[in-house]
Amino acid sequence: MDFLLTPGTIVRHPGQPDWGLGRIQAVNGDSLAVNFEEAGRQIIRTRHVALEIVEPAMGYE
Repeated sequence: MDFLLTPGTIVRHPGQPDWGLGRIQAVNGDSLAVNFEEAGRQIIRTRHVALEIVEPAMGYE
């Protein structure tokens, strides 16, 4: 499922629902830079957190 975690994808952090929706800004290995509505830019390690995909990115295949 990590192949769907590309720049532009809208995600939700299951452990931090108060952060709101986030948009992936950059991918570097298992680290994602995600800009969340209520928490700003966060670095998420995919080996520790399974983000929920809300809307896949378009045009990044």
